[in-house]
Amino acid sequence: MFKYVKSLEYPINIKKKDLKMAKYIMTQYGGANSELAAALRYLNQRFTMPDEKGKALLTDIGTEELEHL
Repeated sequence: MFKYVKSLEYPINIKKKDLKMAKYIMTQYGGANSELAAALRYLNQRFTMPDEKGKALLTDIGTEELEHL
């Protein structure tokens, strides 16, 4: 059995809204050309590569894209 407690790792205190920064962050994380989308494209393409070098290269690139998050 486990108990789910919804809490942040670090407490935050938002003093004012910055919509411009919020829009920028959302495009990085969730847009069609975001880092996450690029990483998932690379990691999905690795399964269609016929040789091991290509698979390894796409895995490395996809992992590096995930590091940007």
